[in-house]
Amino acid sequence: MPFGLSASFLKSRSFHHHRWKFLKEREIHKQPLRNTRRALWNNNGKLSKEYCIKMQHNYWKNHCTNLKGGSMMSDDKFEKKYLVNATSKNSHDEPKKSQPILEFIKDGMDTFRQFSRLYAFFSFISSGLSSSLLAVDNLSNISPKMFLIGFLQFLIPNCIMFQYIVGVNQLADIEIDKINKPYLPLASGKYSLRNAIIIVASSLLMGFGSAWVLGSRPMFWCLVISTMLMTAYSVNLPLLRWKRSTILATLSLASSMTIGQHIAPFLHMKTVLKKALNYPRSLVFTVVVVSLFYTVISLAKDIPDIEGDKAAGHKTLAIHLGPRRVFWFCISLLQMTYGIAIIMGALSPILWSKIFTVVTHFIMSIILWYRANSVDLSNNDSLQSFYMAIFVFLSVENFLVLFVR
Repeated sequence: MPFGLSASFLKSRSFHHHRWKFLKEREIHKQPLRNTRRALWNNNGKLSKEYCIKMQHNYWKNHCTNLKGGSMMSDDKFEKKYLVNATSKNSHDEPKKSQPILEFIKDGMDTFRQFSRLYAFFSFISSGLSSSLLAVDNLSNISPKMFLIGFLQFLIPNCIMFQYIVGVNQLADIEIDKINKPYLPLASGKYSLRNAIIIVASSLLMGFGSAWVLGSRPMFWCLVISTMLMTAYSVNLPLLRWKRSTILATLSLASSMTIGQHIAPFLHMKTVLKKALNYPRSLVFTVVVVSLFYTVISLAKDIPDIEGDKAAGHKTLAIHLGPRRVFWFCISLLQMTYGIAIIMGALSPILWSKIFTVVTHFIMSIILWYRANSVDLSNNDSLQSFYMAIFVFLSVENFLVLFVR
C-alpha cells in the first residue's frame, strides 16, 4: 500500500469516518425537533402527539435514506397508519375547555330576559312615565329633581312586582308553555321550579315591602289591587284561574294594567308633589284608550296559543271563533280606539292640541292597518310578532296622550 498504510488501518479509519458522519447528521436532524418541541410546549406540559410523530417520521426517513439509500413507507401510508390514529386519540385525551365567563353571563342574562318578558316591561315604564307627567299641572312650577325622585319611587316597587306577575303566570302555565312557548326558561328547563319559586316569592315580598316603606298610600293600595287581580288571573286555585274564562280574563287583565300602570303613578305623583287631586281631561282620555288597548292585548295573546289552551281545557275566544275572526276583531277595536282619539282631538278647544291629536292618530291608524295586513294568520310566529307589536303601539299612545287637552 502507498505511504506504508496497512489495509486494517484504512478500514478502521473509514469506519470512524462514517460513524462521525452519522452522528453529525443525526444531531443536525434532531436540532429542529428539539427547537420545535420547546416552542410548541403547551400549558399542560404535553406536546401534540401528531406533531411529535410527524417530526420523528421525517427525521428517520431522511436519516435512513441517507445511510442506506433505501426507501421508507410513503407519507400517505404513514399518516394513515400512525398520524391519523394519533390525532384521533389526542382529541379524546384533551380535557373539555370550560365555558368562558362572559358567555356564561350572557346566557344567564338572556334567560332572565325571557323569564321577565321585557317587551311588556318597557311598555310598563312608558305608561308609568306618561301618567306621572299627566299629574303635573305646570312644568315650570315643578322641580325636575322632585319629579325624578317621585317617578323612581313608583318605578322600583312596581318593577319588582311586575316580575312577580310574569313569574307567577309562568309557574301556573308550565305545561301549557311546553306546547305554546317551549323556549321559556321554565318550560325549557333552564330554570328549575325551585329557583322560579324563589324569584317569584322574593319579588312579591320585596315589592310590597318597598311600596310600604316609601309611604305612598295611593301607590301601595293600587299595587295591592292590581297584584290580587293578576294573581286571580293566573293561580290555579278554587274560584281563581280566571284566565279560563274570556270575560274574567279580559276584565282582570285590563283592570289590573289600567290601575297599576296609569292610575297608580298619577295618584302617587300627586302625593309626592303635594298637589290637589283633580282629574284632567287627558287622564279620562288615557283611561278609556288604554283600557281598549289592554282588552286587545288580553284577546290577542290567546291567538298563537290555541293548541296549548285546548290541551289545558281553556275556553278562550280564539278557540270559540277561530284565530282569523278574533284577529280582525282586535284590529277593529284598535281602529275604534284611534277613532275615539280623533274625535276627542277634534273636540279640543286648543288648536294645536286639536291638530296634533287628529293628525297623529290618523297616521297611527294607517300604520296599524298596513301592519295588520302583513300578518300571516296561519303562522304562529307571525301572530306572536304582531302581538308584541301591540305593545309598541301602546308605548307610542302613551306619548301621544300627553298632548290631549
